[in-house]
Amino acid sequence: MGQAVNKWNEEVEYKQEEVHNHTEKNSFTIFGVPIVWFSIFGIITLISLYAGSMPGGMIGSLLLMMILGELFGWIGDHTPIVKTFLGGGAIVAIFGAAFMVYMGWLPDTSVTTMTTFMKDGGFLNFYIAALITGSILGMNRQILVKVGLRYFLPIFGAIVGAALLAGLLGALAGFSIRDAVLVITMPIMGGGMGAGAVPMSQIYSEIMGNDPSYYISILVPALALGNVFAIVLASMLNLLGTKVPSLTGNGKLISGFNYKEEDQTYDIQKMGVGLLAAITFFTLGNLLGDVISLHPYALMIIVVAIAKIANIIPQNVIQGASQWYKFVANNWTLALLFGIGIAYTDLNTVLEALTLPYILTVLGVVLGAILGAGLLGKLVGFYPIESAITAGLCMANMGGTGDVAVLSASRRMELMPFAQISSRLGGALILLLAGLIIPLL
Repeated sequence: MGQAVNKWNEEVEYKQEEVHNHTEKNSFTIFGVPIVWFSIFGIITLISLYAGSMPGGMIGSLLLMMILGELFGWIGDHTPIVKTFLGGGAIVAIFGAAFMVYMGWLPDTSVTTMTTFMKDGGFLNFYIAALITGSILGMNRQILVKVGLRYFLPIFGAIVGAALLAGLLGALAGFSIRDAVLVITMPIMGGGMGAGAVPMSQIYSEIMGNDPSYYISILVPALALGNVFAIVLASMLNLLGTKVPSLTGNGKLISGFNYKEEDQTYDIQKMGVGLLAAITFFTLGNLLGDVISLHPYALMIIVVAIAKIANIIPQNVIQGASQWYKFVANNWTLALLFGIGIAYTDLNTVLEALTLPYILTVLGVVLGAILGAGLLGKLVGFYPIESAITAGLCMANMGGTGDVAVLSASRRMELMPFAQISSRLGGALILLLAGLIIPLL
């Protein structure tokens, strides 16, 4: 009798657990939180925001960015057309934030605090450091060696393709070759504002005269609109990969290797080690940047890659860096994208650039970058879609912020090291080419 009762109790517990798991699996959640509780968190956040009681610094900024970033991301990922063709949650998080600033729906103090947190507080750097360190250290050493210098061929293809197609469509739209290449193509392919448009304006000023601010006002609209197209087309390339599987490695740049990851037991202590490794390598990149004329991100990539190839990093550090990178990417990407919309996206600038000839020429730049990078990437053994995204679209966006948005829209965040090579080393190449091409045009 007792055995029968125990068996019956076990069956009841099993059924209850099954019902509980089924209910959890099918419940409506945002960020893995049941909608009721996410709503409670959101209401507390908004009351605090508009009552002027939002904590300053990291706590208030991260809370607001996570709540609104995850909300906008969920909307974008569940809205027809937007989720399929327009970048989904990534673009809604960025431009939802920018729209709130444009409309004045956010208190000025919160906008200032989030901008400071993103820039002076270093949240963008903190995020990218985790992705670069974790994705490179977690990469197959043979892949890293095999990719090597060949990666610069699709970058070159992206630059040539962008200039040619922009020149062609620009001519049809009424632009001269000079304007299509110098005013539109170069800033879009130049690695963002700080590493691209700003130094490029100084180069233009030195060679052609006028104040750098004059050229900045011309270059920035191209950069902003190009970034929008890069995000949208990243989403479409991801869709293309689902329709034509032979064109994509599903987040892997090169074929010919077994990419299956080893099963890992996630360890909080190891994640702490990974965090330490990420911020140490970032600091080393900055230290080297004081003596070598390269962007700290580029130097960081080189140092981490050398350490990986030399096989000198302990296994627990490699696993920790990989786990920390996944934690950061899974939990803070949409928060970061919302912050990018606040701190780095000026909706006025984008709207001012919306003339048909200008849009057509900018589209030519981004499409040309995709075609050039994809074709030459294929020649050197890369998957065309991954090559087009990293060597093409990550040349045609707004640097580090654009890389995050493009890789998020394409669902390929693990390609961050290659994206940063395009933005930083490729951007430096564009500045060199600008100095050589301006006298000719």
